[in-house]
Amino acid sequence: MADMTIEEVLEHLPHRYPFLLIDRVLECIPGKSLVALKNVTINEPFFPGHFPRRPVMPAVLILEAMAQATGLLALRSLDRLPSATEMYYFVGIDRARFRHPVEPGDQLVIEIDLLRTTRGIWKVQGRAKVEEKVVASADLMGALRDGTK
Repeated sequence: MADMTIEEVLEHLPHRYPFLLIDRVLECIPGKSLVALKNVTINEPFFPGHFPRRPVMPAVLILEAMAQATGLLALRSLDRLPSATEMYYFVGIDRARFRHPVEPGDQLVIEIDLLRTTRGIWKVQGRAKVEEKVVASADLMGALRDGTK
């Protein structure tokens, strides 16, 4: 069960501010599961427009955070960093549900459980929680591919 610092997250993912949505990995069991953390602050660039009177984290960004965590699990499971030309792509989503809004000050805990890998496609079950309450869930798929094409 290994955690990852922000520096290690940056080594594994190509995302950068304002689109990097993982602050750290709390736990990773390669080939099985990953738990990541996103600290949601009022300084997020999307809050002024979503929504000015009641800031709420966009649901699609919660899904993107889950997708980024999926990429981290895949790369840690393969025990390597992506090459200079590889990218881990978000390629599918099923059964997405949003149960509660995520607001400034929340800590979004993202839990990813590997369901299976088939022909380089990783299928996972993801949950996002705030204070142990599930705020979103989805089955996600991703794949490590050549990013130059």
